[in-house]
Amino acid sequence: MFYYLEGTVAELLPYLAVVDCGGVGYACKTTNNTLSSLKKGQKGRLYTYLHVAEGIFDLYGFASQRELNSFKQLIGVSGVGPKAALAILSVGTPETLAMAIVTGDEKALTAAPGVGKKIAQRIILELKDKMAKETAAGLDFSGGKGTPAMPVFSNKASEAAQALAVLGYSSQEVSVAMKGVDVENLPLEEIIRQSLKKMVK
Repeated sequence: MFYYLEGTVAELLPYLAVVDCGGVGYACKTTNNTLSSLKKGQKGRLYTYLHVAEGIFDLYGFASQRELNSFKQLIGVSGVGPKAALAILSVGTPETLAMAIVTGDEKALTAAPGVGKKIAQRIILELKDKMAKETAAGLDFSGGKGTPAMPVFSNKASEAAQALAVLGYSSQEVSVAMKGVDVENLPLEEIIRQSLKKMVK
């Protein structure tokens, strides 16, 4: 329904930002990371998600599309609601979430208030499995030139590709971004960081 809202930031409250768009104040539930990027009285843009359920009509807003994509991934996991997703994305970034999923780091997820070990394990299991299936569909590291991809990729390259997919990037975008990155010698975190840098240029 809404792709994004852009207007003057009228109010900043815990987990809530109010954006004035043409005299209408839209209350968007959000993360600490997004709140820290906004300033009251200044212009702001939030990428939105409308959550509709029985008796619920809530608008969620995020400073970046990566954070919105991560939010959607999280609420797609059984037993994870919007509140838990906001909590997870408030103690970390989309990049740290992606790293936690591909490396199986439960502690990074349980650091969020209200997120227990079972939920953390489910998030890792479901999202890692989902991303593994999507990235296994054939990443092309030729940079989009149509050259057949090498049949075997290192574990690090595979994990980095999964992490980027968690952030909402397509297989083609991941392939192009990872081209030229030294996946054999760099640590996983640095592979992801360098690939992201190329994508956000």
